[in-house]
Amino acid sequence: MKTVKKYLKIVLFCAGMLITSGRAAAQGMPVYDNVNFISFAKQLLEAGKQTSNIIKTMKFLKQQKENIEKVSKAVEQLKTVRNMIRNNERLYNMVRNDLRSILNSPYIRADEVERVSQSFNRIIENSMNDLEMINELLSSGHLKLSDADRMKAIAEREARSREMVVEIERKTQRYLDIIAFRELQDRINDRETNY
Repeated sequence: MKTVKKYLKIVLFCAGMLITSGRAAAQGMPVYDNVNFISFAKQLLEAGKQTSNIIKTMKFLKQQKENIEKVSKAVEQLKTVRNMIRNNERLYNMVRNDLRSILNSPYIRADEVERVSQSFNRIIENSMNDLEMINELLSSGHLKLSDADRMKAIAEREARSREMVVEIERKTQRYLDIIAFRELQDRINDRETNY
């Protein structure tokens, strides 16, 4: 009998379970696909590496842009200085050649020789001072100028050198005109009259 009771209890327990199982809801563990999780983690790591590389590339490009701007400014300064040097070479050549022909002319009086020489010498001295100032601007660290201020000063000096070239050309032409006028006046005064 004991065994029958035991079996009866087991059967009733199983029947109760079957009856209540229709209403009961089982809560199970969620199932993850490990392959998808691992590939997602790999994708995140790869995206992080790419982002890091992009940031490094952006820093590198920004630095190269700054370097190009510095080089561009330096090239612009060098072009301006080169133009200034060319203007000064023209000044020296004009003074050397034209001044010699003016001073050697018999139509320039002795008192004019000193004035002509002084006017040309002042222009040459100004050009030498400008070159020294440019040299100091470009090489000296004691002048704490920004690149824009330095470029502005160099451009001003270059404009002055162009003005000096124009002034030398104008003075040379004026003295050559004076010589031509005096030569013409001398021809007129020395001509033979046939009347």
